Amino acid sequence: MRAETIRELPIKLVLILLIILTVVPLALMLMLSLKSNADIYSNFWGVPEKFHWEHYALAWNATRNYLWNTLTVAGLSTVGVLFFSSLAGYVFARHEFPFRDLLYTGILALMMIPGIMTLTPLFLLVRDLGLLNSHLALILPYIAGGQMLGIFLCRGFIAEISKELVEAARIDGAGEFTVYFHVVLPLLKPVLATIGIMQFFAIYNDFIWPLITISDNSRQVFTVALMIFGAENDLDMGPVLAGYVVGCLPLVILIAFGMKSFVAGTTSGALKT
Repeated sequence: MRAETIRELPIKLVLILLIILTVVPLALMLMLSLKSNADIYSNFWGVPEKFHWEHYALAWNATRNYLWNTLTVAGLSTVGVLFFSSLAGYVFARHEFPFRDLLYTGILALMMIPGIMTLTPLFLLVRDLGLLNSHLALILPYIAGGQMLGIFLCRGFIAEISKELVEAARIDGAGEFTVYFHVVLPLLKPVLATIGIMQFFAIYNDFIWPLITISDNSRQVFTVALMIFGAENDLDMGPVLAGYVVGCLPLVILIAFGMKSFVAGTTSGALKT
């Protein structure tokens, strides 16, 4: 037992180091957000001499509308990705049709293309459709672009579901959508939680696409608004860092309530092919 503990020691030390590298920047951001500029420059690593909670009020008042825009866009886009990717995954896993494998291979191939390479043609498409400067310019591309990984995960998981279970539902008179909604979807919950959290994080943190498609300030999202807020307060670091802390809160809440489902999805067959 002692020898085993010694062998595990390097792994534990590496994990502890990774935890420190993750937690320290967050703790530092939180601490600096409560300091004045003078306190930051004179006592960077120390506890604030005076806690400036007004920084959070300033950051909240400046970004709350944009935060709501982001939550709306990310929420609707994530729901769309979950619905279409699970439905497509069910079709690919349980139905035979011409060129099925070729089409699925093409979808997997799209996962290999960096998103930055499609930025210009996607912008031109959205412009020609007259969607610029609207939330649809964000939601529709997010749904379309987020499905590839979702289809891959859902198809792999659904393929592992017992065929007898699906056939029994059909024998009882269930149609395809009934089988999908009442048999497949309940079993897909861990996978959908995994896809949903990954997709929500990706959309929430996106910066480039909202920057080039949304020009109306009232429709802008949090990441772009935070950049503008930072530019307006570049001489005062406390409120800017407070804005970053405010922006982290929805993601922290999502992880706090969704981590159990996320882990279940990644460890109970979500990555099967």
